[in-house]
Amino acid sequence: MLISKKPNYLLLKASLVLTLILFSFYLLYQLDLISLIVQSDRSKISIIILSIYVLASMHWFYIAITLDKEIASVSEPTEATLIGRYLLQANTSSERINLTLVEDELSNKHSLGYLAIDVLLKLGLTGTVIGFILMLLPIGEIQDFDPKVLQQLLSTMSGGMAVALYTTLTGLVTGMLLKFQYFILDSSLSHTLNHISSEYQ
Repeated sequence: MLISKKPNYLLLKASLVLTLILFSFYLLYQLDLISLIVQSDRSKISIIILSIYVLASMHWFYIAITLDKEIASVSEPTEATLIGRYLLQANTSSERINLTLVEDELSNKHSLGYLAIDVLLKLGLTGTVIGFILMLLPIGEIQDFDPKVLQQLLSTMSGGMAVALYTTLTGLVTGMLLKFQYFILDSSLSHTLNHISSEYQ
């Protein structure tokens, strides 16, 4: 056996990561940073980004629970899991299911998460473009250099810059967090399948 089996701590790791994320968001809420982002973002893209992140994190934790059951079935194969069915068939039948099919079926469950990561980053960039448009729009309306007009212009431009920066920040942070979350799932699945491959093929 080239690759030894590691203890399955996936659900524990996922729970720990989720707890840290919830605690971080609680601190941001207590420091009024979330309300600052939401109020400063006139485009409301930050709210959409945060909503997508929450939904994607719920999906991630559900996948972590199901993948934890799959990995646990390496030690005690059962018909209820895909890996369990593969191992039972490998032990009792001369015709084996291709392990690549099992890997594809399990990793395809992560595809929605990677779509969400891409959408979060693209929404952050979209907010950047919208913010710059809002910032540069009032410049064309300047007809004279009255200090009061310039003061109002700068106020409007700073609002556009806030939209650009906050949406970019929200998109990047949530995208990186979600990428790390799905990396935990991918690494656990990869190690488990490598262990199965080295032992049964």
